[in-house]
Amino acid sequence: MARLPKRFPLILLTVAAVLASGGAAQAGDGGAEARHGSGHGAACGNRALLFCEDFERLPVGGAASLAWGIDTKDGTLTVERQRSDKVLRVHTEGNGRAFLRVDDFAAPENSFHGRMRLKVDAFPTAPDWAHFTLVEATGSGSSEVVRPIGGQWAPPLGASYWGVGADGGPTGDWTNWRESAPTVEDRWQCFEWRWDASDNRIAVWIDGVAQPDMTVTTTEHGGNPVDFVLPRADTVKIGWQLYQGGPTPDHFDLWLDDIALAPNRIGCGR
Repeated sequence: MARLPKRFPLILLTVAAVLASGGAAQAGDGGAEARHGSGHGAACGNRALLFCEDFERLPVGGAASLAWGIDTKDGTLTVERQRSDKVLRVHTEGNGRAFLRVDDFAAPENSFHGRMRLKVDAFPTAPDWAHFTLVEATGSGSSEVVRPIGGQWAPPLGASYWGVGADGGPTGDWTNWRESAPTVEDRWQCFEWRWDASDNRIAVWIDGVAQPDMTVTTTEHGGNPVDFVLPRADTVKIGWQLYQGGPTPDHFDLWLDDIALAPNRIGCGR
């Protein structure tokens, strides 16, 4: 049986929504102007996006879509309604994982921007140096497993911090966490990242504010002196994974919304 392209249903539904509204939706800052509690508007109305999911077209309950896959172990993905929005609840037990998985991904010149809104119920406080990932990308040309958005519990400071990281490649397992980027529990935030193959750069913005301390490049990263080289990304996973067993708390919940990947910066506009 012939397989429809993954984004084909998304395109049809986007066109139908525009026709039903009597015209193109007004899009500010890359079509990402909607905020929680005020409706989404045209969160996925921008055709320049390489991928977009705002969960508004999906029924409440177990998450499934023809536009993306699921990667879980001791975890679940569920579509829930919060006020006027639908969001994705990510739940894991222990050091489980639960990811929305974008396969067959391709960005022009292997460079792209990502954006997501997220709220995390609680971050790990044990074991020491507990490490978590929310965004992960892999592909050909490099064995690095790259984690643009992740973080780590730092016991000497009694807090957890965001950081870019990698594993599985020549640079080893590292998380470039920074004290300038502490995690925040139980609050919606907007995270953006830039994947730039020209100098193997990952840059991060939180709530629209650049986080230069978190930037990594070919020679400036948290690993060993070996050059850091981005793979040609063909798979992007967004969700949650913790790598250490027996954590505190013993389960994790977070909520995701307005996920988008695009050639240019998408922004967190209202």
